[in-house]
Amino acid sequence: MTDSMKRLVICSLTALAMIPAKAQDDSLADAARGRSFFERQAASRVFKVTCVGVPLVAAGLVVKSEDDHFRSLRNDYLPSFNRHADDYLQYLPAAVMVGMKLGGAEGRSSWGRMLASDAFSAVIMGGVVYSLKQSTRVMRPDGSNDNSFPSGHTATAFMTATMLTKEYGHISPWIGIGAYSVATATGLMRMANNKHWLSDVLTGAGIGILSTEAGYYIADLIFNDKGIHYYDIADNCSVDDAPTFVGLYLGLNAMPGNYSLPGNSSLQFSSGSTAGLEGAYFFNPYIGVGGRLAVSNNAVIYKGHALDETLDMFLVHAGAYFSYPIMSRLLIGSKALVGMSFCNQMKTSEYAIGKNCGAGLGTGVSLTFRARSNLGIRMFADYNLSFNRISPAKSTSHLIVIGGSTNVIF
Repeated sequence: MTDSMKRLVICSLTALAMIPAKAQDDSLADAARGRSFFERQAASRVFKVTCVGVPLVAAGLVVKSEDDHFRSLRNDYLPSFNRHADDYLQYLPAAVMVGMKLGGAEGRSSWGRMLASDAFSAVIMGGVVYSLKQSTRVMRPDGSNDNSFPSGHTATAFMTATMLTKEYGHISPWIGIGAYSVATATGLMRMANNKHWLSDVLTGAGIGILSTEAGYYIADLIFNDKGIHYYDIADNCSVDDAPTFVGLYLGLNAMPGNYSLPGNSSLQFSSGSTAGLEGAYFFNPYIGVGGRLAVSNNAVIYKGHALDETLDMFLVHAGAYFSYPIMSRLLIGSKALVGMSFCNQMKTSEYAIGKNCGAGLGTGVSLTFRARSNLGIRMFADYNLSFNRISPAKSTSHLIVIGGSTNVIF
């Protein structure tokens, strides 16, 4: 990294460190209006800058030891996937932003201020990504080189999505939803193309968001009130909101128990991974209806040895969803679902299980943090009971999934 780039990264981190001083002034004003401590922190600048990016980076570091589980899921369901759309998708939000500006749509900033903000953001993001790639030397899943961590494509995609949201998110929340959907698709395609691990993508997404927040904050310090048309809109949440949501579902799973086979042998399953989509429509803050589509993957353990064979399941559930707002930004939830589960064909050296399907039941508990009024970060623990015949002596299986999801809240 050049000396000038290093200085800019240091300046950006210094600027972020200065945010709490402003946040303290805001908190004092909020205290006078009778807001709770939690609400005051949620309204502060430091919270707005870090509430999404920091959890993503932290999640990337936490799941790093489990990358093989999620790669196994990709190898089972998309073994030959090879597309190059992600090379272009990463820039799509930026292209839309410039197109709207050229078309006369009035954004947050003037041309000069916008370009300066975006230049600061791009240099910070590029410097951080390059430094980490050179220092960590993580091998890509396909073995092509050792520049895997973090994902530069994903960092770029989330940087441009944040830029578009900052400049034009005041027009409609769907602009931000669309921008981050494109960024998420870019990250998922990087994994599907076998170019990145899950930890690379999560960390890259967080870096992209944090870099843009830092870039815009530096520009705000330089330009002050010059060249700004719209200030950041208030991001208010209420306990009376109906938490309708849709989002990605990712978790680690376990299938406890022994599955007896003829000849006094048995099958067991190692821990695996689960991924899918989940959403629900809420009639009020407490009750809704929704569903979940998910795929899971578990390695087979036969006679004490892990086999190359895996048990793949496709789960479809629907039913009632429940939520209770502990406070405006923190919700606990549960669900009661019914559905079907489908198993693939599975073989050992002495036994084979054909494809089969069976009814299923599902439930779980969750804790959702509303980082933004239309963005929720959820931790969950789910339990699924499936009536599939995995062995002649046992027609039920238990799947426990612990994980997290990022949800769009309407």
